[in-house]
Amino acid sequence: MPKFIHLRSKSSSALSENDVTDEHVYKNRRTLLKQLGFIGASGLLSNKALAGPFDWFKSDDPTPTFKQQALSFTQSNAKNYPIPSTPESIATSYNNFYEFGTAKDDPIKHSQSLSVEPWTLQIDGLVEKPITLSYDDLFKTLDLEERIYRLRCVEAWSMVIPWIGFELGKLIALAQPLSSAKYVAFSTLLSPEQMRGQRNQFVGGGVEYPYVEGLRLDEAMHPLAFLSVGMYGKTLPPQNGAPIRLVTPWKYGFKSIKSIVKISLTDKMPPTSWNRLIPSEYGFYANVNPTVDHPRWSQARERRIEGSSVFDQERVNTQMFNGYPEVADLYKNMDLRKFY
Repeated sequence: MPKFIHLRSKSSSALSENDVTDEHVYKNRRTLLKQLGFIGASGLLSNKALAGPFDWFKSDDPTPTFKQQALSFTQSNAKNYPIPSTPESIATSYNNFYEFGTAKDDPIKHSQSLSVEPWTLQIDGLVEKPITLSYDDLFKTLDLEERIYRLRCVEAWSMVIPWIGFELGKLIALAQPLSSAKYVAFSTLLSPEQMRGQRNQFVGGGVEYPYVEGLRLDEAMHPLAFLSVGMYGKTLPPQNGAPIRLVTPWKYGFKSIKSIVKISLTDKMPPTSWNRLIPSEYGFYANVNPTVDHPRWSQARERRIEGSSVFDQERVNTQMFNGYPEVADLYKNMDLRKFY
């Protein structure tokens, strides 16, 4: 059974278990109302991709069948710090993962047969020591910690999620990047037989697969950039990117690529899936910025999905970099309207 060390790092933007989105919002999705009104990241491609203010109500929530493993842990500097558990049903049921379909409940319905063992994650490119990690290696190469991060979707909704994993920069450092490396490219698993969206363009939202993403090397090495292998005290479920995914909390959620099989260091800016599909709407950086609207909707405010009833959501002002000012120096002297 994978084990991890439970660490809690404080910062000016640290969140506690009390900030984690409540699960009860999501238990009876769309029983009262059908999807309305707010077009999501690829809403122009499918009505199922709409992210309307009530589109999480549903009467036929699927029962997950994928077998997750509990992650045992020891507390370090976080005495009596409980693992949040009640919000889990929201974050594991309301997802964008177009490899399984464009509706928010498609990932949980159609991903449960995803095979994660065996798994291979390669770190290669402009490095001294290329690395190949097995499934078990994901849990033992570096000490694991829990981080509670805000998640801000480009569709203007948000959650708060407790992730378990390790800093991306620590893994990259093990591969010893060459001085010529400037960017980090990521690729998702390509498995059309398991991922229905990869074998049908309509189901998969028109995205060219495998899904790819990228960061500048200094972004990837920032301490906030995180590789997650678990959430809510357990290994990741497939709808959330099992067995390993990226979490970049100061960027819109589509940057946090799921089910990663390859990380390559390069000297050129790598292609990214949404920028390749609709470059006028989705830039390479995708930093959360309330002053730069999406061409089809405002980014100034967001719907925080939370609370103890299906109507208990809060509209809040979106914060620059999603409330993580630690990253501001990465973009000093950059025009963030041009480099969106």
